Amino acid sequence: QVKELVLDNCRSDDGKIVGLSSDFENLEFLSMININLLSVSNLPKLNKLRKLELSDNRISGGLEVLAERTPNLTHLNLSGNKIKDINTLEPLKKLPNLHSLDLFNCEVTMLINYRESVFTLLPQLTYLDGFDADDQEAPDSDPEADGDGLEDEYENGEEDDLDEEVIDDEEDEDDDLEGEEEEDGVDDEEEDEEEDGEDDEEDEADDDLPRGEKRKRNLEDEGEEDPEEEEDDEDD
Repeated sequence: QVKELVLDNCRSDDGKIVGLSSDFENLEFLSMININLLSVSNLPKLNKLRKLELSDNRISGGLEVLAERTPNLTHLNLSGNKIKDINTLEPLKKLPNLHSLDLFNCEVTMLINYRESVFTLLPQLTYLDGFDADDQEAPDSDPEADGDGLEDEYENGEEDDLDEEVIDDEEDEDDDLEGEEEEDGVDDEEEDEEEDGEDDEEDEADDDLPRGEKRKRNLEDEGEEDPEEEEDDEDD
């Protein structure tokens, strides 16, 4: 039931693929990057294989095996191999569904009119080295599958949450300020009432005193001396 198999950096045995057999009949994606592969001659029959990654190996030819073993191939990556001539690619004409071919870092890419020659040789191709015949770049994979759409949604959601938090904080601050002002107003009123109460108590206490004592007390409060005391001082 395996549909994808990645064997990158797993060294092959004398350029052969050990363990890979036709038992993987449901395989749709196979990656064998940098395994020191010399050819694809030992590739098993994989009728459902769509994508084949063979980058950074030592393949120089023998591509006719692909048409026989992987007839439904749509994407083939041969970047970083030993392919030098356009004619080496001719067996790929027998892959009618091949839409994308990568040959980065292969010597064949240094040839004059390389791109025009490959598109002429393989008319079924849409993209060569990531670009079509009009030099338009191949579109990226589905952004939702890569999680880009979720990331944007998360960022937008996060910004909305931040805005709501800022608004909530401002409302809380306004409520706190209003509460403090109300408390200050209550405290001021209570203090005024307490002071008025103390003054009333003093006035009531003064009313209970005899008239002479009351006058004497008032003079003392004002810092004045009693006239009778001044006369006594003069007589002395």
